[in-house]
Amino acid sequence: MIVALIAANLPWLSDRIAFFAAPPARGKSEWIRWAEWLAMFVVVGLIAAGLEYRTQGQLQVQGWEFWVINLALFAVLALPGFIYCHDLRRRLRRQYRRRES
Repeated sequence: MIVALIAANLPWLSDRIAFFAAPPARGKSEWIRWAEWLAMFVVVGLIAAGLEYRTQGQLQVQGWEFWVINLALFAVLALPGFIYCHDLRRRLRRQYRRRES
């Protein structure tokens, strides 16, 4: 769960594209953040599948309901980073600028 929490928030906390490339001058677009978020969902799913296989020796068959619930849970875990990126960061920058002037 901790890995999922960190992975769900990384796209909104990092301004680098794919966490390595420097961002463009105008900033990282929202589509890139969503693509990174979906990629992190897949990475966390692969990590979980690897742990399941290692502990049980097989993977359980999952229906579409399982994946929809996991995607919804991953979205809920991403909420702190999303709020920070779209609301809190701007408010903190405005307060910082007011203190400087």
